[in-house]
Amino acid sequence: MTLGASTVDIKPGKVLLVGEAMALFTAQQEGDMAEVETFGASVAGAELNVAVGLSRLGQKPVYMTKLAEDPFGGRILNFMKRNNIDTSLVTIDNTHPTGFMLKSKVSKGDPKTAYFRKGSAASTLAPADVDAVDFSGISLVHITGILPPLSETTLAAAKELIAKAREHGAYVSFDPNLRPAIWPNLDLMRKTLVELASQADLVLPGVGEGRELFGADDLESTAQAFIDNGAKLVVVKDGPAGAYATDGKGSTYVHGFVVDKVVDTVGAGDGFAAGTLSALMDGLTVDEALERGCALGAIQTQFISDNEGLPTPEELEAFKASHRRAE
Repeated sequence: MTLGASTVDIKPGKVLLVGEAMALFTAQQEGDMAEVETFGASVAGAELNVAVGLSRLGQKPVYMTKLAEDPFGGRILNFMKRNNIDTSLVTIDNTHPTGFMLKSKVSKGDPKTAYFRKGSAASTLAPADVDAVDFSGISLVHITGILPPLSETTLAAAKELIAKAREHGAYVSFDPNLRPAIWPNLDLMRKTLVELASQADLVLPGVGEGRELFGADDLESTAQAFIDNGAKLVVVKDGPAGAYATDGKGSTYVHGFVVDKVVDTVGAGDGFAAGTLSALMDGLTVDEALERGCALGAIQTQFISDNEGLPTPEELEAFKASHRRAE
């Protein structure tokens, strides 16, 4: 059986995601954010975006974070409940604020972002929080490279999370999600992300992350570098063109979907992760998982919000039927 026609063995259960959820304020006019007068409020966070996508496609995400009892924390908690995300692992911490971020509006290219997260409630997540989790009903754990650099305790918590997941037989998914600006230094970033990726069952990098972490310069060498590092399956995002996957023995490439105009690229990678993971948990083949991931990534580029466009199954099928594949 070829890799594309194969499936991934993930036991039925819930998906645990751990990270920092933030309030998001998106500029309503183009220009310097210091001069923009109007911002629209929503909610963001890489792991939370994935949780939203999973929930809308019928999975059962559990989101672990810390929030303050402030307006931002209240907005995030209400948003999670509206999206049927299990909040039982959300802790309220009134000694630290909820983080937030600003995002610019652009007509082309990637928007600029500004983060206000130092000393946030989520940055106090620690190994003790992970140790308190009941993993008995968790089938998959998804983590990104954004949680580890928030503080020394979140770095330790990220390592503990993967160790506990493996101890309890949960499938581990890791998106490196490089954010050099929030790391103390690049050497620590590279060392930590390479270490975490080595312990994952599935890694979801882009070519840029392969270049930064391993000096790889294309899809195949990026994927092989992560396989040689210890991952069992690697899916390399190829932007709007599609995605490439390998398990070190076989490989496959799936073309993406064509959209008329990109509104906002932020959240597309999280949409891809949600689509891919939900399909693998549904028992679909690797090719079908990559196709769903490409579809969710393309859909999310049509919305300014980081997670607003993530579809229900019916909306997903309608999009696939109305948009041609890239070649």
